[in-house]
Amino acid sequence: MQKMNVESFNLDHTKVKAPYVRLVGTTEGVNGDKVYKYDIRFCQPNKEHMEMPSLHSLEHMMAEFIRNHLDCVLDIGPMGCQTGFYLQVINHSNYEEILDVLEKTLNDVLTATEVPACNEIQCGWAASHSLEGAKEVAKNMLAHKEEWTEVFA
Repeated sequence: MQKMNVESFNLDHTKVKAPYVRLVGTTEGVNGDKVYKYDIRFCQPNKEHMEMPSLHSLEHMMAEFIRNHLDCVLDIGPMGCQTGFYLQVINHSNYEEILDVLEKTLNDVLTATEVPACNEIQCGWAASHSLEGAKEVAKNMLAHKEEWTEVFA
């Protein structure tokens, strides 16, 4: 297979075993800052995916709640394939702490009573949300926490 510019396009998606949390790579800026990018895979590629309302609500909640536990988050956003999220942090290389923060964030999802910014003023498609669906995805991910470090089958 020809090497592609996008790291995930070089990953053999038939060899991974979701759920997992994988360091994708590190990028160093001109001033020495380092950005760490993580693949947080909730669903087995090409076998299952998150339904859009659930994924959308999970995106809102994780984006809001993760920043309560970690101040170096640049972004957390969903994959177009609807199987996971990418997390980008700056100057923070502690993988174990990332796992801990993810667990805390997903537990926050389980106790949430509403989806943050789930309205037409703050969201571009406010009708497409599912609090219960997001909780179900979070619950399933947490149930497999012991597997998060195992990327390949």
